[in-house]
Amino acid sequence: MPATTAPAKSPIRHFVRGSLGTGVAVLARAGGSLIVNKLVATLAPAGGLTLLAQFQNLMAMLTTLPYDGVQIGLVKYLAPLRPGSPRYRAWLGAATVLNAAALLLGGLVLALRGLLDWSWGSLLVFMLGIGLITGQALLGSALLAAGRLRAYVGLTVALAALGTAATAATLWAGWPLPRVLLTYLLAQGLTLLPALGLAARAGLLRGLRPGAPVSRLALRRLGQFLLMAVSTLLFGKAVDYVLRDYLLATFGPARTDLWQAVAKLSDNYTMVFSAVMSSVFYPRLAALVGQPGAARQYLRGVLLLLAPVLAAGLGLIYASRAWLLPLLFAPRLLGAQVLLGPQLLGDWAKLLSWLFIFQLTARARTGPYVAVQAGSAVVFAGLLGWLLPRYGLQGAVWAHAARYGLLLLGCSWVQWGVKNAE
Repeated sequence: MPATTAPAKSPIRHFVRGSLGTGVAVLARAGGSLIVNKLVATLAPAGGLTLLAQFQNLMAMLTTLPYDGVQIGLVKYLAPLRPGSPRYRAWLGAATVLNAAALLLGGLVLALRGLLDWSWGSLLVFMLGIGLITGQALLGSALLAAGRLRAYVGLTVALAALGTAATAATLWAGWPLPRVLLTYLLAQGLTLLPALGLAARAGLLRGLRPGAPVSRLALRRLGQFLLMAVSTLLFGKAVDYVLRDYLLATFGPARTDLWQAVAKLSDNYTMVFSAVMSSVFYPRLAALVGQPGAARQYLRGVLLLLAPVLAAGLGLIYASRAWLLPLLFAPRLLGAQVLLGPQLLGDWAKLLSWLFIFQLTARARTGPYVAVQAGSAVVFAGLLGWLLPRYGLQGAVWAHAARYGLLLLGCSWVQWGVKNAE
């Protein structure tokens, strides 16, 4: 009897211990982001916070296919393999090829569409920075799959420290904000050098040859995750970019900064949550793909743990809004507190719904994943079209809350419906 009860509890203990183990990396990323936001909000002209968010959104759009597609699949397929083995090299080589192709495509689209009013020199510098951080992320994923959590945490800390230091130095030097942002990106890209050293030391690059043939099977399998990332790009990052662009044109930089302040605050704790889920929850869920019952039990246990914890944490943020917003950003953004309630409500639902969506990623269920992303984006667009003209900036945050509330209800219904059917 004891032998049957212990495994049921051990996954949740594993989740809690792993979450605590990534605490240093998570705090470094969150702290660096908060400092960068504070520096831009106080030292840059009005609208600087929104321009920073638009720049980071553009970075995310260019790296979504590698980060949310190729690297997610790579962790799944590398985890059970021995570093340096032929199959290991095949997966790593295929991931490198797909990443390069995704960046070339993104650079071409950026050059043709001109999403930002940059010179060709600035565009080349931007793409260089994107290439560097993508290479670092690829090696970080390999380290994570190999269980080298300490090395992965070290890279994350270095990334946050270099980006924050570059932003502080250039803003205090009085550089124009576009140059500050490019320096911020390049400084983060420098972490590719220690990533190469750590990966080589762990034996992850052993036997790799630049001219080696690429595995078609690996390309096809990773391509499934790439398709899921395309849906995230089109129905997530691109929607955010267009919304921010619309708000800037409609309400102006100063007022849009109010909405951006609550969105930036949301990004910070969302980043913390995402880091824990990606490094602790997802690898464990992926390992349980062949055991549907155990996977559902693990998901249910984590969900019951996180629902009240997230509610308490977000409630504390709301209670502290009067002094927290001026502290994290600038006194002029105190007016953003009227937007915070719906944003937090939507974020609670969003973070919990991600637990269900991670299931689709772990099982490589491309069709359902794309359908969920597309349906959510269509609902969001409809809500924005209805609420923005009536309620202004408040309409944007209420649309966010309604979108993810509906998504959480739908995911819960499907999950419990499957259980009852079985």
